Amino acid sequence: MAAELTLPADDALQPGALVAGPLYVEVKKRVMRSLMDGEWLQSSPIPSEAQLAQRYAVSVGTVRKAIGELVAERVLVRQPGRGTFVASHNRDYMLEAFFHIVDERGHKEFPASRLLTFRHGRADELSARFLRLAKDRRVFQFENLLHLQGRPVIFDRIRVPQAVFPDFDEGVFRQRDMTIFGLYQARYGVTVTRLEEWIRAANADDRVARLLVIKDDAAVLRIDRVAYTFDGTPVEFRERFVDTRSHAYLNALGMKKS
Repeated sequence: MAAELTLPADDALQPGALVAGPLYVEVKKRVMRSLMDGEWLQSSPIPSEAQLAQRYAVSVGTVRKAIGELVAERVLVRQPGRGTFVASHNRDYMLEAFFHIVDERGHKEFPASRLLTFRHGRADELSARFLRLAKDRRVFQFENLLHLQGRPVIFDRIRVPQAVFPDFDEGVFRQRDMTIFGLYQARYGVTVTRLEEWIRAANADDRVARLLVIKDDAAVLRIDRVAYTFDGTPVEFRERFVDTRSHAYLNALGMKKS
């Protein structure tokens, strides 16, 4: 059932209003603003295209193009016969949208995760740069070991700003019954909408080699990853090390397979 329509007075685009760029881009910005303000929560439906067209005083076609981009960007999810919903960072969504490590047949599986360490401290140079923080700002850092097909394949070192997740602690992390991004979304109202990854070859240091059960200095895939929310604010920096002896990073380009 579609969400009940509300019509904030400042949402309608008045005739002759000046907008930066195409009209659908302005509609997209206004939908994003409503999402940021928590008007529509995770897993909830947004108003229909006709309702949004009335709300913003634009054509249904303009709304459809704006919503289409948000669906393509995985901010929203269309469910045939039901409507359009705010994406929820559950296991299936995370596996499809944000996890790109596959086995030699190209198959994905949801990894089994084990928390190794959790602490808080000050941002180091690398995390400060990627999270756009002053070097003395407080961050939480935690390390995860991810198993695929029963063996350790991925080691993650994650930093998040304490200012964004003020009461984050080891208990909160261990007791979650959802993905990490799902925890950010459900507990803190922080929805990750975009990832930026810097991928390079690297050699495993002693700790990475021991955890991934590989030889010291063995070649691994290193992924420096930044997660951004709706307005482009970085909310997580992750150093990821991947044993590629039987796994690879798959990036599928172009049209989806039918």
